[in-house]
Amino acid sequence: MPVWAASLINDTETERVITELIEPLAAAANIPDGRLRVHIINDNEFNAFVMGGEDVYVYTGLLTQIKSPDALQAVIAHELGHTLGGHMAQMADRMNAEMTRTMLIQALGIGLMAVGGDPSLGAGVLAGSSGIAQQSMLAFTRDEERIADDMGLKLMIRAKLDPNGFIQVFEQMGHMTGALESRINPNRINHPLTAERLSNVRAQMEKMERGYQPQNAPTNNQRAEYELVRAKLIGYLDSAENVATAYPNSDTSDAALYARAIARMRVGNLDDARIGTLTLISHNPQNPYFYELLGDIEYQLGHYDDSVDAYEKSLELTENAPQIETALALVLTERNKPGDRARAIEMCKRALLAEPMPLTYWVLARAYDDGRADWARAEYYHMIGNDKKAREYARRAQKSLRPNTPEYIKSGDILE
Repeated sequence: MPVWAASLINDTETERVITELIEPLAAAANIPDGRLRVHIINDNEFNAFVMGGEDVYVYTGLLTQIKSPDALQAVIAHELGHTLGGHMAQMADRMNAEMTRTMLIQALGIGLMAVGGDPSLGAGVLAGSSGIAQQSMLAFTRDEERIADDMGLKLMIRAKLDPNGFIQVFEQMGHMTGALESRINPNRINHPLTAERLSNVRAQMEKMERGYQPQNAPTNNQRAEYELVRAKLIGYLDSAENVATAYPNSDTSDAALYARAIARMRVGNLDDARIGTLTLISHNPQNPYFYELLGDIEYQLGHYDDSVDAYEKSLELTENAPQIETALALVLTERNKPGDRARAIEMCKRALLAEPMPLTYWVLARAYDDGRADWARAEYYHMIGNDKKAREYARRAQKSLRPNTPEYIKSGDILE
């Protein structure tokens, strides 16, 4: 599924936890510090990919189903293996070559018919041309997947991570697709069969240096954080019934409390959600994301002062959290005490400098009470792809703003 056809989730906690887990891989791949960016795609597919060598896209379906951070690292190592192998550029070149080859075969078919040959022979050549190209491309991509597995495994070892993560991934994939793959022609798919990939990885691991130690393997704290992230995503994205099955009341772990509190908030059981979140905070009063959840719940209860306090505490305990700043700015516009709107504007501007998001512009429009509100709405609609509305609000903004002000100029940019 192409990334532009899916929605992205902005969540400070998830992005930070995943970024920390894959930083050793980035260093081993010689990606400069701070350049690797994690994006979370809201889609149930068991998938991930890397674009441009520095942007990692991880599907929520992968995060909710992979229980081990080592296995997640293996998936990202494989995707970085594609980048290190230059597979995207090779794929483009190969596609161009196969397109030319197909056109030559098609030209041959047309030529046979044009010179009075057997029309059925010409038609047969035409019908088969795309199939030849397809088979060639499938074989090419299968080879690339094998290479990416090999390079990913070497990257894991170079990063001093646990290469058994590859075993975990392929074993899980085998459980998911084993019965289906037993009926598939291996020459008609673009990946090697999972059993083959598992066998290849085990053979490569047997060649590893004796006594290898994964010195950068996830710490116990990182494993706990990963469990919380999985629980958070399941709580927000799955049905209340599935959350109750995955995290029954008998499970008293923080991850289970987190998932249940979020699920209860989603269905409107705010009092129980609040109790669960306060329990989490009592277990770990230094976790900023538990206070973020409390801020969400208090806001929905209409307790604006308590919501502001919770969000402020969350921001005290974390850095560079534009999503949380935006949430606090929203509550300030709702509470609307003296100074709240000015503070909301300041927070939105700071959040936009760190990471421009549609919601931040929407909150900024609520905070302004002049023509700048129309400019902020124009930016909001521009970011979500509604060009008609974006231009409408940009024109309104320019009618009320002084020429040459930043917002007037930016409105003009949208109109152009």
